[in-house]
Amino acid sequence: MDTQDSYNYKVVRQFSVMTVVWGIVGMSVGVLIAAQLVWPELNFNTPWLTYSRLRPLHTNAVIFAFGGSALFATSYYVVQRTCQVRLAFDRLASFTFWGWTLIILLAAVSLPMGYTTGKEYAELEWPIDILIAIVWVSYAVVFFGTILKRKVKHIYVANWFFAAFILTVAVLHIVNSAEIPISLTKSYSVYPGTIDAMVQWWYGHNAVGFFLTAGFLGIMYYFIPKQAERPIYSYRLSVVHFWALVSTYMWAGPHHLQYTALPDWAQSLGMVFSLILLAPSWGGMINGIMTLSGAWHKLRHDPILKFLIVSLSFYGMSTFEGPMMAIKTVNALSHYTDWTIGHVHSGALGWVGLVSIGAIYFLIPKVFGREGMYSTKLIETHFWVATIGIVLYIAAMWIAGVMEGLMWRAVNSDGTLTYSFVESLEVTYPFYVVRLIGGLLYLSGMFLMAYNVWKTIAGPKMVNAAIPQNA
Repeated sequence: MDTQDSYNYKVVRQFSVMTVVWGIVGMSVGVLIAAQLVWPELNFNTPWLTYSRLRPLHTNAVIFAFGGSALFATSYYVVQRTCQVRLAFDRLASFTFWGWTLIILLAAVSLPMGYTTGKEYAELEWPIDILIAIVWVSYAVVFFGTILKRKVKHIYVANWFFAAFILTVAVLHIVNSAEIPISLTKSYSVYPGTIDAMVQWWYGHNAVGFFLTAGFLGIMYYFIPKQAERPIYSYRLSVVHFWALVSTYMWAGPHHLQYTALPDWAQSLGMVFSLILLAPSWGGMINGIMTLSGAWHKLRHDPILKFLIVSLSFYGMSTFEGPMMAIKTVNALSHYTDWTIGHVHSGALGWVGLVSIGAIYFLIPKVFGREGMYSTKLIETHFWVATIGIVLYIAAMWIAGVMEGLMWRAVNSDGTLTYSFVESLEVTYPFYVVRLIGGLLYLSGMFLMAYNVWKTIAGPKMVNAAIPQNA
């Protein structure tokens, strides 16, 4: 039996620890491939260490291993606390942990070996896709089963965001992964050409919209009020935020396909809905930040709150930048450049990474029955190291990206290109070095976190070993 019979914290502990582990693994691969872009010989002439194979491993590890584990941990914790009941189906919850871990390990083996569908964020081959669907449906059964047996009538808004994320990701994954197997390790999409591209980016951008946004907004709506010890600024705004976001995000995918074979009306539709998204996104950001009204002084001494609030600043910045980049005239400059990489990592490192780290720092002492984290100073150091790393990374990619876009479109009076592609690559080299330094700083922060978490878990339990009811 768990330390507190009324709640299942075992699975929360498992996912919380693995969030840190997979964060280090995924970000280490990211740093390696960033280094390969500076020194290509770092692939050691080994096929499974080439950029082309490690890059999908990096994206899958940071999104689904690190981010996914954070979402499992926080959603399982929040749904129990806000519904005041133990998690439904303990064995099924345990299966989701071991099943998700198996999926990650299979990805870590198959992707470097070159087994891939070639679809962004959906590279895993059909046997693993089936396992993902089984684990995800099990996750939904556990989560919604807990909602159904709740002791309180009201469903807190964080659970609405978690519910939308769970349901939508299931539909996105199953539809986009429809494929015809020709062997155990190879399959082909059931969709032809341009339709396949449209379905892929309907999935791909909504993996951002629901996996990396709605899910983590669920984290924001619970952990910021808890850490600030203040009610959410506007509960009404949170409900408007939810419905506006989930009804708009589904239509934004075509902005990844501007100036392609996709019909022009579909490109324009994606652009329009991307611009509309700015309103609910900023509404949510303002709601989270204004929760600190009357408690701003806590930011001076509470590094966990710094992680959570600064993550919202990056969320606001990324959700302004994204709609702007969806505008066709801007996209003509930004598409295929490192500006896109800067935008992605502004959201991934700044929003997803920081809010996940803050939530895990909150959770670890609670679910392991400790007074608090081993070292507040280490959390503070982690915050500044990570933040400086993010700024170096995204600023370098913004500059490199705009420079690339301008050089690629520059033409001489006779209509010939002013610069060759190699010349544009050459001038971005220093910025790739800065990007690498930023990535190294962010990764070093994860090692500080791992040490802090390990020392916390190894430390003495609270005198009263039961998890406090107000955790």
